[in-house]
Amino acid sequence: MAKLYVDSDKFGSNSASPTVDAFHSAIKDIVRRKLDESGHPWEKFVFDTSYDLITAEDMAQVEKLLLDAGHKFDWSAAISPKERPEIYKPAEGVSEEDIANFSFEHEEAVVAEADGEGREQRGQGDNVARYPENCQGTARYIRSPALVLKYLEEGVPPDTIAVIDDSGGTLTAPILEQFKGVICAGGSTRSHLGILTREYGVPCVMNAKISGIRQGDTVMIECTADPKTAADYQKNVERTAKVWRLKKAD
Repeated sequence: MAKLYVDSDKFGSNSASPTVDAFHSAIKDIVRRKLDESGHPWEKFVFDTSYDLITAEDMAQVEKLLLDAGHKFDWSAAISPKERPEIYKPAEGVSEEDIANFSFEHEEAVVAEADGEGREQRGQGDNVARYPENCQGTARYIRSPALVLKYLEEGVPPDTIAVIDDSGGTLTAPILEQFKGVICAGGSTRSHLGILTREYGVPCVMNAKISGIRQGDTVMIECTADPKTAADYQKNVERTAKVWRLKKAD
């Protein structure tokens, strides 16, 4: 069996999840098999033979492997579960009908009882930029183009802390500067959304892991915390800012 350069992990890091590990293993198996079949050295295979030997059908089989095992993919574009509902998790929290009862529920969220100031921790995230004061406002989930269009026409409600998972900023960019703060369940402080919020001066935590925050809750972002840097990610340094709930929605 052919040995790949990627088999020697010089960083010694583990896969993000069993699903990621299964996906990567399936890709490697295809490359090994095709490399053996070609009989060519690695350099020729990479820059020549692989273009013909590794096909779209091979990649489709990797997707099928995961789906046959019962896995369904998370989505970032709202159109994805509409076009291919058989492979994506159901869309929740995208319409005005279900958004009132929706909340992100991340297993990694750190939650705690209310402290002496009445702040109940409901998660944490990577702080993009430090500000003199923590950011307090009203949590509003924004996960659909229809809602963005509504806010474009009517304006974003005052003191909105947007709770989103659009780390690229493509969905919320048109209304981003109207937010008081952003809690983004994805990406990193170096993601496009992180860069945009920093430029607009909007407090933001990326890669947020939260639980129990619902539409209309009064929340606070610990944007006085140290920002997470590129070096922190490279060295796997744990550096997070808290996300508190101050009051549940009426």
